[in-house]
Amino acid sequence: INIEEILSTDLVPGDVMVIPNNGTIMPCDAVLVSGTCIVNESMLTGESVPVTKTNLPNSAEGEGDSAYNTEEHKRHTLFCGTNVIQTRFYTDELVKAVVVRTGFSTAKGQLVRSILYPKPTDFKLYRDAYLFLLCLVAVAGIGFIYSIVLSVMHEVPAKTIIIESLDIITITVPPALPAAMTAGIVYAQRRLKQSGIFCISPQRINICGQINLFCFDKTGTLTEDGLDLWGVQRVENSSFHLSEENAYKENLVKSQFVACMATCHSLTKIEGQLSGDPLDLKMFEATGWILEEATEEETSLHNRIMPTVVRPPKQLLPPEPALSSEQDMVHSSAYEIGIVRQFPFSSALQRMSVVARLLGEKRMDAYMKGAPEVVASLCKNETVPQDFAEVLEDYTKQGFRVIALAHRRLESKLSWHKVQNISRDHIETNMEFLGLIIMQNKLKTETPGILQDLHRANIRTVMVTGDNMLTAISVARDCGMIPPDDTVIIADAHPPHFGQPARITWRYADKPSKTTRYEPKPKEQYHFAMNGKSFATIAEHFPDMLQKLVLRGTVFARMAPDQKTQLIEALQGVDYYVGMCGDGANDCGALKRAHGGISLSELEASVASPFTSRTPNISCVPSLIREGRAALITSFCVFKFMALYSIIQYISVTLLYSVSDMPTPHIY
Repeated sequence: INIEEILSTDLVPGDVMVIPNNGTIMPCDAVLVSGTCIVNESMLTGESVPVTKTNLPNSAEGEGDSAYNTEEHKRHTLFCGTNVIQTRFYTDELVKAVVVRTGFSTAKGQLVRSILYPKPTDFKLYRDAYLFLLCLVAVAGIGFIYSIVLSVMHEVPAKTIIIESLDIITITVPPALPAAMTAGIVYAQRRLKQSGIFCISPQRINICGQINLFCFDKTGTLTEDGLDLWGVQRVENSSFHLSEENAYKENLVKSQFVACMATCHSLTKIEGQLSGDPLDLKMFEATGWILEEATEEETSLHNRIMPTVVRPPKQLLPPEPALSSEQDMVHSSAYEIGIVRQFPFSSALQRMSVVARLLGEKRMDAYMKGAPEVVASLCKNETVPQDFAEVLEDYTKQGFRVIALAHRRLESKLSWHKVQNISRDHIETNMEFLGLIIMQNKLKTETPGILQDLHRANIRTVMVTGDNMLTAISVARDCGMIPPDDTVIIADAHPPHFGQPARITWRYADKPSKTTRYEPKPKEQYHFAMNGKSFATIAEHFPDMLQKLVLRGTVFARMAPDQKTQLIEALQGVDYYVGMCGDGANDCGALKRAHGGISLSELEASVASPFTSRTPNISCVPSLIREGRAALITSFCVFKFMALYSIIQYISVTLLYSVSDMPTPHIY
């Protein structure tokens, strides 16, 4: 293979680039064709957790028939600006990627474009101030002509006429007005800095004084960044056990439930530290197992991929492992499981699975985890408990994030090579339902109190998140954004399909299964909730309806970065002064577009955001609005003072001119 080194500016779509072993920052969007990469995508998504990117599946596997699509093949695409931390290759094969987009066409390019060229923010105070100044100019013009006519009539020398006439204009239109109006802003900016809020656009401070609606991102803004394991609920003989706090127990160490928790993840070791999705990390840590990966030297020597191995700690294993027919495990002094193949998590499929083999076993096992509804649909009906839907709904209403686990013994004829080439559809079927893992995303302690302060100040609050709908509604109820007695209606919009027109269906959030024609009671408060897909469909097919929905919309879930910006614009379109509080680069467009955007992260988001807060919680929001109101009142009072001062002076000077007199310096 002929490899040459060129400048990143010379890359064009179609070029094949080699990703260096020690990592790099991507100069373009490219799709992996061989090897795997561990990438930090915080620049684009705001998620600080590294993700594993795999190469595009071969056509022979039956998965590569469809045309390449950035959204669909996100797991195989390396995006511009993201940081490749580590690469993996086997048998000296280079990690190669094909360039698909460069420059402003890339994901980073589109983000930069939205930062560089936002739609201009219009502010009524400044607009009215300019109009008032124009009126003063017109009045000054009248005075200017009047003084010239009077002076000519009184046969005053030309030099004096020019000085006196121009004097009228400087008296009427005060040159010190802009400087005086910024005085309030300068003091407000200084006080904000003392509170740990930094500002790169001082003019926005005044606008913050008029904010009457605030949008919040959920994860990392209203809630803590990570998830905590709340408990597990195992299933045996098609019925749920009572929920348990953890699975770190001797009697469970050899159960399929714990084996699934220990193997079904995309964790990797970076410089000896376990790294990956926080949900996977919490789940794996809860088992207490140990993960061992093959070193780079080992993987480059072997044709066959050295599997990642997981094993329980010695203290959990009994001194002499007893044979247990129930667990169907073979007696072995070394109990460890090798992960043979991984099918990475796909947001489209809402699940991930692995094929693993217990040391000394001939047959392999498939383990799967994912969204409970999806996992249950791929399991044998008889293994799913009767009360599955009720138990799941009970947890999601309480705001827990629920993950379901499933398992299946694979046929003995499936060899190692066959497993490497089999499609995931053959593996992910006829599974046995193992149970649920319940994760908790805790609210930040300051959140409820601050939202209550905002409500008391008649400032409406809205949640804009990329998370699940029911979880978002539950968090909105917990933090007081939606009062306990208020009704939440979910709007589901369906795009045109097979000749059927686009339509919207409505359902209660508390009874998600029932579709209703909603008729509000006279005094009842209600809130709308919708996801990103519904938002896009309503914006495209029902633009008039969108304006009505955003007036009552409180929860917007599964929103893409550009949809967050569109929502801000829609709210501004119905005469709201909108503030936005977020922590990730995925909020950049919305932070820039809002009248007052405040970033809780000092990373990428602060480049676009007019305000950046050092305190990583929303306590900065009331401070910003308070200072904005103080600066606005100051600007308004200064404006009134300067305007009245110049008008009084103008009238008195004009009267003195009419009697051929001049005001003396001490009168000024």
